[in-house]
Amino acid sequence: MARNEEKAQSMLNRYITLKAEEKKKPKERRPYLASECRDLAEADKWRQQIMREIGRKVAEIQNEGLGEHLLRDLNDEINKLIREKSHWERRIVELGGPNYTKHSAKMTDLEGNIVDVPNPSGRGPGYRYFGAAKKLPGVRELFEKPPELRKRRTRYDIYKRIDASYYGYRDEEDGVLLRVEGPAEERMRAEAVAEWKRLEEIRKEARRAVKSGEVVSVAKEVLFEEEEDVVEEERKRERELREKSEKEIEFVVHVPLPDEKEIERMVLEKKKKDLLSKYASEGLLEEQSEAKEMLNIQR
Repeated sequence: MARNEEKAQSMLNRYITLKAEEKKKPKERRPYLASECRDLAEADKWRQQIMREIGRKVAEIQNEGLGEHLLRDLNDEINKLIREKSHWERRIVELGGPNYTKHSAKMTDLEGNIVDVPNPSGRGPGYRYFGAAKKLPGVRELFEKPPELRKRRTRYDIYKRIDASYYGYRDEEDGVLLRVEGPAEERMRAEAVAEWKRLEEIRKEARRAVKSGEVVSVAKEVLFEEEEDVVEEERKRERELREKSEKEIEFVVHVPLPDEKEIERMVLEKKKKDLLSKYASEGLLEEQSEAKEMLNIQR
């Protein structure tokens, strides 16, 4: 009896399910082209459907044990759905809806850093890799950054960074150095003045002792200190003059040199010869020279 009741219940369940499916509308298919959709709500619904498909496939591609070929196929399907999603997003903007592309997710590498996706076409997102597809052979190298070559700085680059602060011209602008150096400067100045006063007292006492005829060793040392400095300066000056005189060696002339009148006469004679050679013939010059020899004329 229980068996018959179970059969009746199963038959009733199938009947109710069949009636419910008959009342349902036929399942709508997503339009192949986004431009065929004229309703903003419909376009948003198809976009949400594509988003759910992308999420499901991204969850599947996280499994590294699927194999290289299946991973590549899944990655291709995800990229195809992403391109289709971008078409629907543009269509939503055309119909007056929100712009979803402004807040789209960025591509990241294995470490989570954002990577620029190359897109030569300029329309829609470029090709992306998801999940275990990032670790496929030939893909990992795309996410590896080349080692940064340390460029050697040139002399121009080094001098370009040097300003007045490098030479210490702005050390006193903040006022810290002045506050630190002020007490030290006053202390050194006070010490120098005290030392100068002490020496002056000793010199005065030495002068008084000399005048009275009582010269002690300390007084002598202080009195003759200035004289020794003067003597040392004179010796140094004499040494410099001697070295300078040794360097300057007199030039001795062993042949008679012509004076200014003789040089003027020789220059004038040379100019006359040049003019005669330019305007007179060779025969005339020979006759002139023979006549001078006969008359014993030296000029």
